Amino acid sequence: MNWILLIIGGLFEVGFTTCLGKAKATTGNTAMLWWIGFAACLFLSMYLLYRATLSLPIGTAYAVWTGIGAIGTAVVGIVLFKEPADFWRLFFIFTLIASIAGLKLVSE
Repeated sequence: MNWILLIIGGLFEVGFTTCLGKAKATTGNTAMLWWIGFAACLFLSMYLLYRATLSLPIGTAYAVWTGIGAIGTAVVGIVLFKEPADFWRLFFIFTLIASIAGLKLVSE
């Protein structure tokens, strides 16, 4: 169950970075809604990380949480914000995925 909370927390990390990017690109009430989404996702992400670390090692949990956020944010950047998707960028995204899977395999 704590791994599920950690994965959901990582997805909320992607949510707050996405909201941050959208808030930066808009103005007025639309930007304010993105900032509210940012704050909500930030709170939920941190809370779920905290809950997961009650039973998972903090080093592993934090690495997995930030890895999910980094990978998800890079993918959102490519898909939503039209950032480049060259070979090396995708290569290092896949090395992050392999590292996260490795941490999961060696954690109790």
